[in-house]
Order: sequence, then structure tokens, then C-alpha cells
Amino acid sequence: MPRRLRHLGRLLPLPVAALVLAGCGSAAPPEVTFAAGQDTAVARPTQYCDIKLTDCKGDPGAPVRLAVPVGTALKVTVPQEISETPWQVVFTYRDPGGTQTDGRSPVFAPNAQKDYTLELPAPNDRLVTAQVQQYGPPPQSDPETGEIEFPIRASWVLNTTG
Repeated sequence: MPRRLRHLGRLLPLPVAALVLAGCGSAAPPEVTFAAGQDTAVARPTQYCDIKLTDCKGDPGAPVRLAVPVGTALKVTVPQEISETPWQVVFTYRDPGGTQTDGRSPVFAPNAQKDYTLELPAPNDRLVTAQVQQYGPPPQSDPETGEIEFPIRASWVLNTTG
């Protein structure tokens, strides 16, 4: 019996150590949910930077695909980590004649909202892509051009099908 207790005593610290180490790692980047009708797709960020934009990671496999039929609104839902910062939705759509147009939602103020419903201008327009953009540090002037730059900290991409 003492041998058994000694054995259990050696094993017990391993699960405890695993729990402690799990809490020490950095949290996974937030995910965005895109929904059209009853179908949803959850996207990881295609680009994700720390708040100072000094440590950025890209994930070319992160864009998701979702069928968004003509005339169907796209609902975009973001978690608190995104909604507590400025964010917006940029998108591209095609009209029935094939003309492609880019658009964007308003920029949502921090803590203003956690979702946005994208409805295209005409009922026969087809959504091609939608992207959530999370703004980073405050805008700054480009020293070469003098133009104001709005740095994007992270982005989540949806490409539509059918």
C-alpha cells in the first residue's frame, strides 16, 4: 500500500502542472461568426497583431466559405475582444450585370455593438466577400504623404459560395 500511495503522489503533480501551464499560455485570438439564413461559418483571423502592431501573425488558411444566396442578408457577430475596440465590415459584391463594387459599414465605436447585418443595395446583388477589420492604435499621419492612416490590427475573412 505505501508503494501505491507513493506512485499516486508522483502522478498527481503532472495534471496540476498541466492546468497551471495551460493558464500561462496566451489566449487564442478571437473568432468571428458569419451567418446567412440558418448556415454559419466561424473564422479565425487572417491577420492578428498585438495592440502596438509589433507582433503580427498571418494565417492564409483562415478565410472561411459560406453560401450566401442572392437577397440574403449576412449577419456578422464579433466577441467582446473585438467589440470593445473600433471595428467595421468591408465587403465586395456584384450586380446582375457583373459589375463589382466595394463597400463598408460604418466604423463601430468601442462597446457600441457586437453584431452587424449586411444587406446589399439591391435585391439581386451577390455578395462576394466580407471582412471584419479591427482597428489598432490611434490614427497617425504618414510622414511621407501627410495622409492619416488608420492601422488595422486584425481581420477575419469570408468568401461566399454559390
